Amino acid sequence: MTEIEFITQNVPLPEIDNGLVGEWLVDVARAHGKNVGALTYIFCDDEYMLQTNRQFLNHDYYTDIITFDYSNSHRIAGDMVISLDTVRSNAEQFGRKYDEELMRVIVHGVLHLCGINDKGPGEREIMEQHENEALKMLPDKIFRQ
Repeated sequence: MTEIEFITQNVPLPEIDNGLVGEWLVDVARAHGKNVGALTYIFCDDEYMLQTNRQFLNHDYYTDIITFDYSNSHRIAGDMVISLDTVRSNAEQFGRKYDEELMRVIVHGVLHLCGINDKGPGEREIMEQHENEALKMLPDKIFRQ
């Protein structure tokens, strides 16, 4: 059973169509041969992210996303903590629109759950290629006006 939840900590919920985002994520997972179980997206600010990073990973720095993987061999599942502050600053740094960067980070978590890594040699480029392919699958009216 697919269950995709979007919650917040210290920030307003992004103006996205949760249903369309959920359908897109299911399509992306299927394209990688995976089914989707329970996914929880926790949108937060930098301070919440830093606290989470310190508490669970012993990392003392800001990041855009942390993915907690609860998948099994048949179904992906996990919690994705996303700092909207860092998404915004990364969009500015990389010359991207905020909306595009947000979708890139949202799908980044699902791609991790599908088994795509980005820490080893050459893996970052592979992840970016998969992100770009997933963004091409994005439905048109994902953002509420």
